[in-house]
Amino acid sequence: MPQIFRRSANTLSKLSLFGVLSLVGGLILLAMVLGRSSYVTRADEYVEQPIQFSHLHHVTDDGIDCRYCHTSVETSPFAGIPPTKTCMNCHSQLFSTEPILEPVRASFREDKPLHWVRVHDLPDFVYFNHSIHVKKGMGCETCHGRVDQMPLMMQVNSLQMEWCLNCHRNPENYVRPRSEITTMGYNPPVPQSVIGPQLVKEYGINSLTSCSTCHR
Repeated sequence: MPQIFRRSANTLSKLSLFGVLSLVGGLILLAMVLGRSSYVTRADEYVEQPIQFSHLHHVTDDGIDCRYCHTSVETSPFAGIPPTKTCMNCHSQLFSTEPILEPVRASFREDKPLHWVRVHDLPDFVYFNHSIHVKKGMGCETCHGRVDQMPLMMQVNSLQMEWCLNCHRNPENYVRPRSEITTMGYNPPVPQSVIGPQLVKEYGINSLTSCSTCHR
């Protein structure tokens, strides 16, 4: 019986199979890389707001503590968006006629809140409580980055589950004294490898990685 396929067909079939598997593997790798990119996570993108609020100016230049505006961060699941009255505590006197602040003045006059755009927007199926993280010694900049250097607010971390789990599995790498929660550019007084485990024990931090911790 004559041979139907040439001997080279074996090589071609192997190369074809290798090519298909490489293509599939490449597409999977591309999807994984794309899923972690800022294009998907929206990290490192400045978010346009109804008024240009500069954390750089208010935190670095004016020395305003995070908790002056985000009043409920230590007691509530939500950090809280300050009402217009908080802005007017200062701006009824400072820069009170600047055109850029007219939306703030209008909001106060008309008793209508400014519609700020949420920057760190977790999915609805994720439960996150600010107060417990603050209580356990997690600093603002650990999640939000160096807001004192941001002329406009942006998300600096992916907020993906693997990012959360990295901290939940290794809290000793991130915990700091509660007195340093709002400190920007925090440097531990001793190496983190020393103070971290001590604070984990002192604050009773558990490595919580069960699904029900965040998905309820």
